[in-house]
Amino acid sequence: MTELTIGALARRMHCQTETIRFYEREGLLPAPARSGGNYRLYGQPHLERLAFIRRCRSLDMTLDEIRVLLQLRDKPADNCAEVNAVLDEHIEHVAGRIADLRTLQNQLRDLRQLCASAAQDGCGVLQELARGGDDRPAPASRHVGGSHSHRSGR
Repeated sequence: MTELTIGALARRMHCQTETIRFYEREGLLPAPARSGGNYRLYGQPHLERLAFIRRCRSLDMTLDEIRVLLQLRDKPADNCAEVNAVLDEHIEHVAGRIADLRTLQNQLRDLRQLCASAAQDGCGVLQELARGGDDRPAPASRHVGGSHSHRSGR
């Protein structure tokens, strides 16, 4: 494979050039070589590593989880137990998020029942939302901000 510019790599991987720069800043992708004109030049190792990162992101893994998996991938030693530990933790996180989403779904269904017909005086949903505070906690969101963010388009 010949070396690719950042634009060519982005097109090949179906992502934005800013995504590639972000992964470089986060230390997930190594810095590429530079051309005489100071263009970034990416090789096959970058392509493979970016594919790995993007697959992990498609599985909703955090940057920290990906970082650990990349470190394990880069080690020549047998490391399946460590990889499994990362995946087991992520599976637990996903299960927790599913439970949170089910709670949210039930809250929305309860809210929807407050306005069963258009013939009411005022909308029960809007009245309930205007009341503000609710005893029920909002579903927890993991990894908000920083290197833990999930869906930032990267």
